[in-house]
Amino acid sequence: MAIKDQSTGNNFERGPAMLAIGGLLGALAAASCCIMPLVLFGLGVSGAWIGNLTGLAPYQPIFITTSLACLGAGAWLIRRESKQACAEGEACARPLPDRLVKAALIVAALLVMAAIGLDFLGPLFLNS
Repeated sequence: MAIKDQSTGNNFERGPAMLAIGGLLGALAAASCCIMPLVLFGLGVSGAWIGNLTGLAPYQPIFITTSLACLGAGAWLIRRESKQACAEGEACARPLPDRLVKAALIVAALLVMAAIGLDFLGPLFLNS
């Protein structure tokens, strides 16, 4: 999926970035029923519409599966690209886009882990 940059003539990959964005959106969707309302309330956002986010709870396993697939594929592509040699001046010699993609993958993975963990830890807090 290499795309030629018209301005500089360098090749660059969009695959890891698109998968990181997909993983981040999937993680936000997976966290929308439980974690996002808490975050929104913590930030001072309120309204009756926040209660509607709980309607996405039945779809949470689909969101988690989709985001885990995007995260796994994105991490695999990043690891595969980092093993390839790159000449100086090439588009892959710039570490900034890789750092942004890796940061997005890490944030998405943390959100997915929080969404999964809250499902297991939530009943423990409610029973006390």
